[in-house]
Amino acid sequence: MTGYFKWIGAGLGFYLTGFRFFGAFFGFLIGTFIDNFSRAATYLNERQGQGRQQNFRSSQDIFDFYQRQTQRYDFPTMLLALSAAVMKADDKVMKSELEYVKAFLQQQFGNQFTTNHLKTLKTFIDQPQALPLQEICSDVRARTRPEVRVQLLHYLFGIAKADGSVSQVEMSVLQQLASMMGIPNMDFTSVQNMFHRDTESDYKVLGTSKDATDAEVKKAYRKMAIRYHPDKVAQMGEEYQKGAKEKFQRIQEAYESVKKERGMS
Repeated sequence: MTGYFKWIGAGLGFYLTGFRFFGAFFGFLIGTFIDNFSRAATYLNERQGQGRQQNFRSSQDIFDFYQRQTQRYDFPTMLLALSAAVMKADDKVMKSELEYVKAFLQQQFGNQFTTNHLKTLKTFIDQPQALPLQEICSDVRARTRPEVRVQLLHYLFGIAKADGSVSQVEMSVLQQLASMMGIPNMDFTSVQNMFHRDTESDYKVLGTSKDATDAEVKKAYRKMAIRYHPDKVAQMGEEYQKGAKEKFQRIQEAYESVKKERGMS
């Protein structure tokens, strides 16, 4: 209602004084005073709220905070909550991880990315209680399409790899998040091997194995090329499209590597 009291006051003053101008004017002044007071009170409450450290007593309290933030920021808050889960996985938040998150969000959301987002991220990181990952992932799953969730997993792997390697505990958290977001194991394995390579990584990127026939390898490649084509996330921000192109390129490279190893045409 802030901003309307001056007009309400003017109307009441005009009516109560027998439709006289000075009554409307006097009511307008009183209403303006109320509006200004309301604005000042709202501003003070917001400033005090921003200045207080958020300390939650339970995971439900954290999820309630998450829901309030998603009403304000929507998709960025989903990223922030899951980012915090990966950053906290090994009980130490690295500067390289924080810089990776900031760079991604600035590229993805541009001017919409504000210091409030960083405050929200800090709130999630600083909580001693476990984040309510099941509830958050269920919310993400309900709001996003499968190809967006796979791209989100790619982003989370990027956070884990920001310090140079993906630790076992980070891998475990990533696998847990992928499962709760409803990402198929084949997709998880493919993305995993783009960041965490072993002797069979090229095959795993393609969603197949060394035992596959040449025909099966070609079929797996075509399936993954369609599944991960950048057009799938064309409506997302620049940084998402960049990640999708990198993933698609990695599939191409894996296929070329397998073809060369097998002497396939």
